[in-house]
Amino acid sequence: MLGAEEFGRLFETFERAAFRLETLAVYDVEEEREEIARFLAGEDMGPEWDDNPWVRSMTSRGKTVSRVHVLRSPLTDYLRYELAAYPGNERAGESIGIVDLAEREVSGLPDHDFWLFDDRDVYRMHYTPGGRFVGCELLPADRLSEYQTYRERALAHAVPFAAYWERHR
Repeated sequence: MLGAEEFGRLFETFERAAFRLETLAVYDVEEEREEIARFLAGEDMGPEWDDNPWVRSMTSRGKTVSRVHVLRSPLTDYLRYELAAYPGNERAGESIGIVDLAEREVSGLPDHDFWLFDDRDVYRMHYTPGGRFVGCELLPADRLSEYQTYRERALAHAVPFAAYWERHR
């Protein structure tokens, strides 16, 4: 199992494309707690929200970054915070789709998060029941096609983020 630091290095070494499937309603990220409190208080979120530098660090080198977030409205406070940050991710070059299970039934997707790098390596993410990151595991190569199918299914059912956000903010 890779910890946060080791997993973070994968974003420096992938060559072409990174895709994430997100499934949780709450992620407990210590570094976000202050920012979430500011968001919930209606405060200014600062310039990083306008053009996410972490995403830009990858897309400026010609890499593609995309995600589909599978969620269920009504949105939790955490999801409202996270989705409010997505426009800055998109301006930085990330492609984001939303599957809202309260609006459409989609079967055949996993109930856990994963990252797929370069259509070659799949990392299953592990979290506590409260959404704190525990680690991730590189899945065996014989699982690759299964996760590519999950990605394609998620992308096929996802609504572009901008269209979703226009209806739900």
